[in-house]
Amino acid sequence: MSLSQALISSIAGLNTTQSNLALVSANVANAGTPGYVRKTPNQIATAANGTAVGVRTVSVQRELDTYVQKQLRVENSGASYATIRAQFYSQLQSVYGAPGSETALDTVYNNFTSSLQTLASSPDDSSAQAGVVSTARLLAEQLNSMTNQIQSLRSAAELGLSDSVDQANDAMQHIAAINAQLSGVSVIDSSAALLLDQRDAYIDKLSQLMDINVVTGDRNQVTVFTNSGVQLVSRTASVLGFDTAGTVSANTLWSADSDKRGVGTLTLTSANGSTVDLIQTNAIRSGKIAGYLQMRDQDLVQAQNQLDAFAATMASALSNTTASGTAVTSGPQSGFDIDISGLSSGNTITINYSDGLTNTPRTLTLVRVDDPSALPLSNDVTANPNDRVVGIDFSSGMTTVFGQIASAISSTGMAASNPSGTTLRILDDGAGNIVNVNGVTTTKTATTMANGTSQLPFFTDGTSIYSGAIDGVGSQITGLAGRISVNVSLIADPSALVKYASGVASGDTTRPDFMYQQLTSASQLFPPGTGIGTTGAPFSGSMSTYLRQVISLQGQNADAASNLKQGQDVVLNALQQRYDDAASVNVDQEMANLLTLQNAYAANARVMSVVKDMLDLLMQL
Repeated sequence: MSLSQALISSIAGLNTTQSNLALVSANVANAGTPGYVRKTPNQIATAANGTAVGVRTVSVQRELDTYVQKQLRVENSGASYATIRAQFYSQLQSVYGAPGSETALDTVYNNFTSSLQTLASSPDDSSAQAGVVSTARLLAEQLNSMTNQIQSLRSAAELGLSDSVDQANDAMQHIAAINAQLSGVSVIDSSAALLLDQRDAYIDKLSQLMDINVVTGDRNQVTVFTNSGVQLVSRTASVLGFDTAGTVSANTLWSADSDKRGVGTLTLTSANGSTVDLIQTNAIRSGKIAGYLQMRDQDLVQAQNQLDAFAATMASALSNTTASGTAVTSGPQSGFDIDISGLSSGNTITINYSDGLTNTPRTLTLVRVDDPSALPLSNDVTANPNDRVVGIDFSSGMTTVFGQIASAISSTGMAASNPSGTTLRILDDGAGNIVNVNGVTTTKTATTMANGTSQLPFFTDGTSIYSGAIDGVGSQITGLAGRISVNVSLIADPSALVKYASGVASGDTTRPDFMYQQLTSASQLFPPGTGIGTTGAPFSGSMSTYLRQVISLQGQNADAASNLKQGQDVVLNALQQRYDDAASVNVDQEMANLLTLQNAYAANARVMSVVKDMLDLLMQL
C-alpha cells in the first residue's frame, strides 16, 4: 500500500469513527428518552483501482423490530380500550355500593319492604305508616342519586372523547408535518432518524386513541388508516370533529338523526372536504375513543335503563289495575265489552285472539297516546316480545278513538264498535271462524289515593303521575329513576297507605298486604333493554330477584372489564419488552462500543502520524 493510500484510509477511518462516536454519544444521552430508538451506522468499504482503501458511513440505521412494533400498536389500542372500561366500571361499582352495605340499593330497598311488612302487621300504627313513607323517600332519593352519578360518568366519557379528539388531531398533524419534512430526504442521517423517532412516537400516541393500520410507502412516507379502512393521515392530515354536548342526562342519547341526538358525535373531515360520521359507520373499534363511546352510549345507558326499569316497574306494580272485559254475543259473533274510560297516556287495551285455522294465539296491544307526533309506535314499547303494538291517538277525543281501534284490528278479521258511552266492543268474525277473540283487558293507572281499590299512585314522576306515557320526545320511563319521588299526598297524609276509600277501618290490612305482596313476591315483566333477559325472552320475576340480577350483572361486567385489562396489560408488557430489547439503549453495550471506537480512532491517528513521519523523512532525502 502506498503512503497516499494509507493516508486516505486513515482519514476515512477517522471520519467514520468520529461520526460513529457521535451516534454512541447520542444513544447514551437519550438512554432514558421515551420513544428514542438506538441508532447504528450503515458502513460500506471504499475502493480505488479495485483495492479497498477505506470505509464510510452511508446512512443511520434505527434498531427496531417492525413486526413487533406493529403488534405493539394493536395491543396499545386494546389495552387503552380495556383500561377505560375497567376505570369506569370501578366507579360504577361504587355507585351501586357493596351488596348488603348500609347505602347499597338492595339494602335500601329491603328496608322499604320491611317497613311495609311492619305496616301490614300494624296498619293502624301511625309510626309504622310514617316509617313506610320515610324508607320510600330514602329509596327514591337513592335512585335519584344513582342516576345523577351514572350521568356524571357519561358526562366524563363525553369530556374524555373531546380531549381524545384534540390529542388525535395533534398527533395526526405532527405525523403529516414530519411526512412533509422527510419527503425530500434521500439518505437517512442522524437528523432524519430523529424525525422518524418523533413520527413513530406520534403514531404510538394515535394507536392508544384508536385502532390504526400504518402503511409504509416510498420517500420515507407513511399513510395511517383506521382498521376499518378510513384514511387518517397521508401527506395531509384529516381532521376529527366532536360537537360536545352541554349537559348529559338520561334523555340525551346518541342518534344518527341530528335532530334527535343529545350527545356529541365523532366526524372525520378529509383533505378534499368530505365528512363521515365515525360513530354511525362504526369506524373506530378499539383504543380510548372506542372505550369512551362504549361506556357513554352502551354500558352506562344500559345501567340507567336497569334503574329506570326498576323504578317504573315498582311504581306500576303499586298503581296499575288490570280489568277484564265482559263476554257478549251479537248474532253469530262473540267477543267482549270493556270500558275504556279512565285510561291515562301510556295505558293499554290488550286483545288476545287466535287464528281460527291454526289456533295460533296472538296479542294486539293498543296504547293510549296523547301526542300524535309519537305515532306510529314500535313493537318494543311493551315488555311482551310477542305482541303487536298500535298507538291510538286520544288527543281528538273519544269520537275518533273507536274508529282508530276498528281500523287497527280490521286486518285480523275482528270488528270493533262502540255500543254505548265509553264501552269498546270487540267481536270475532262469527260463522267465518277465521278469528276467535279470547279476551280483552285494560290496564289503568290509579291517579288518586282514595279510589276504592288497593292500587295507589305511591310513586310519581316528579309531581306527575307515572303511567308510561309516550310522546314525540320519547318514553316516560327514560330517566325515571332520576325523577321518581313519593307522592306528595302520601307524605302529607300517610294514613292513605291504609284507607283506600271512605269508611275503611284504620286497622284494615287490604292495601298494606297488597303493596307488600306486589313488591316482594308478585311476578313482574321487565323490559328487555335492561340486559336482564333477552328481547325474545324478557326477564320475569319479583322485584327483589330482578334487583339481585342487576347487581350480579354489574358485578360480572366489572370483573370482566378488570380481567380484560389485566390480560391486555400482560400481552402489552410482553410485547413492549420484546420491542425494547431491540430498540432501547443498553448503556453497557454503548460503553463497550465507545472503547472500540476510541481504539479505532487511536489506530487511525497513529497511521496518520507514521505516514507524516515517513513523508517528512522522504522530504529530507
